[in-house]
Amino acid sequence: MRKPLDSAKLTIAIENVHRAGMPGVFAEVREGDEVWSGAAGVADLATGRPVTADMRHRVGSITKTFTAAAVLQLVEEGQIGLDAPIGRYLPKLVPGTRGDAITVRMLINHTSGFAEYLPYVYPSLKAFPALAETTPQSLEDHRHTRFDTIELIEKGVAAPAFAAPGETPGLYSNTNYLLLGRLLEHVTGATAEKCITQNVIERAGLRDTEFPDGPRFDGPQSQIYEAWFGMYEPPRDFSVFDMSYVGPSASLISTVSDLNRFFGLLFAGKIVSPSSLAEMRRTVRVVSQESKIIDYGLGLYPMETPAGTFWGHGGTVWGGGALAMTSADGKRQLAVAVNMQRWNRFDSTGTPQPHPINDALAALYDAAMCG
Repeated sequence: MRKPLDSAKLTIAIENVHRAGMPGVFAEVREGDEVWSGAAGVADLATGRPVTADMRHRVGSITKTFTAAAVLQLVEEGQIGLDAPIGRYLPKLVPGTRGDAITVRMLINHTSGFAEYLPYVYPSLKAFPALAETTPQSLEDHRHTRFDTIELIEKGVAAPAFAAPGETPGLYSNTNYLLLGRLLEHVTGATAEKCITQNVIERAGLRDTEFPDGPRFDGPQSQIYEAWFGMYEPPRDFSVFDMSYVGPSASLISTVSDLNRFFGLLFAGKIVSPSSLAEMRRTVRVVSQESKIIDYGLGLYPMETPAGTFWGHGGTVWGGGALAMTSADGKRQLAVAVNMQRWNRFDSTGTPQPHPINDALAALYDAAMCG
């Protein structure tokens, strides 16, 4: 059972995330018309500039919910068939029997069987998911690389398949969402970013949410720091980075306030129809990027808390991360952003070990969603 927002408890909880080792963290929690926002720590380790709750931030794979919503809007209009083969629309990118077997739905819920392209693009990530055998060197090498989306897709499609189309568990893969971006472009004639901006971002009235057109973006923001499991000590600043490596899969910039507004409107049936929202909540089993089995819907996944099941999405980029979750009734919401990633260290077996930051974040989520 949820309790009313406890501002004092939330303030202590967010400060504890910073004390546990996170340079900066900021969040917004909503319960109906009641809103709490807070921040703790620094936005710049060099100057000590503080983080604030209104900062714009790279929100990573939360972008997938926006992309999925844009596709489902076109499904509602009859321009895309949710269970139609992707080869009907993109025969050159997904040719032959594979194009006939993989549906649009399978791309959105990650059961296409397509591999993740990132280890084929960043040489130092080749050993993924064996994290201890990776290094961040190629991230540094590609800070300003402008990747070609078609080439990225071709890497993922050409890689050995994770599973047969439709088989579960599927594999969480950015290849799927780059293909969805191309699907949006094929159907609308506009770039995926323009389509999502017009049909989702502007429809939701989000004033601080956009796709970047280069390695930098405007507005109040934090530096973001990549630790890469202790290989960067101290953590390296990755604030300036070209996000073409993920495009409509994970490149969005937003604020915690905008994220809560978007998910609130989504669950109120104001972004997609109630029937489309029901499809978004139909889950299948998927192997996450952390090699864990999760339930995943159409650009959404459920998160279990002592107060019940909440829906939303998380996201990471090199150095930054965010999480947005909303109750089934749409009234209780949390959006939180952090400015460091991969803070865990490996044990002797190469397994990332728990860190006090993990416990502190869990306590913040509990304070936000349960009271």
